Amino acid sequence: MAIKIVPYEPKYQEVWDLFCYSAQNATFLHSRKFINYHGDRFKDESLLFYKENKLLGLLPAAQSLTKPDQVISHPGITYGGVIHEGGITGEVMLEVFSALIKHYKTKGYSLFQYKAIPFIYPMKPSQDDLYALFRFRALIRRCDLSCALDLSRPKSLSNRRMRGVKKASRSIVISGDPSLLPNLYKVIQGNLDRKYGALPVHSFLELTELTQKFPNEIQLRCAIFENKVEAGVIFFNSKNVWHAQYIAASKVGYQLSALDAVFDASMEEARSLGARYFDFGTSNEDQGITLNSGLYTFKSEFGGSGVSHEFYELNLT
Repeated sequence: MAIKIVPYEPKYQEVWDLFCYSAQNATFLHSRKFINYHGDRFKDESLLFYKENKLLGLLPAAQSLTKPDQVISHPGITYGGVIHEGGITGEVMLEVFSALIKHYKTKGYSLFQYKAIPFIYPMKPSQDDLYALFRFRALIRRCDLSCALDLSRPKSLSNRRMRGVKKASRSIVISGDPSLLPNLYKVIQGNLDRKYGALPVHSFLELTELTQKFPNEIQLRCAIFENKVEAGVIFFNSKNVWHAQYIAASKVGYQLSALDAVFDASMEEARSLGARYFDFGTSNEDQGITLNSGLYTFKSEFGGSGVSHEFYELNLT
């Protein structure tokens, strides 16, 4: 029996989120509970895949905000892709891609951008989609470089990071108190403005809403000096990975090497709670073309190494 495609509607939210919870390659970013925080910003083009009346998988997707003839998986999240419980592999994945290509082409789209899930996030190997992309002649149009630490191996901090940890540990206290979010957000704002003249991706209200919805997944770790938050990290965590979504320090925090201590303590915590990887995030600008080598070096000195975030484009015409 052929793959049946059902376009997402709000009535499928519960079914969608229950499936995400058990899928081998989903994170909370793929849940409707997370995606819906965008409200009506995107025209949703998400799909549910059925075969013989059984739900096999999901695809979070939406229309591009700047190019209405393009559909992206998904413009509002870091990475998308076909979500499944292990039932979409090999030939079935090829069938799924054939069906979704036909669906989007029929809807008038000319290009499909696929934001592949980095290999560290799935609980099991899940890259049949990359083979399908090759078979359907997709092209890599962007690649961001993240830096991640394998927590199953002994950590190997550089001498510089070890000195930083010792220095910071003499003067700061590390706290995960969620009530410190407003203080840490101000540090994040100041850091982004000072370095890049930029704003956080999430507004304070959005981040507050998300932390309330996902208290176990979205957590913060702050460095406090003289009763003031001077540095910290906001983590977006999944079953397999602790991911540093926001990293920031004030001028005082940098002088104290506060982030060194925050990361060292957080890596140990992630390891003790059973995470496999610790992801420091990407270090790119200009759609992946420019690598911030100083930032990448800082992350790699905690023992991390490269993980690619690949963006594919599939011509539907």
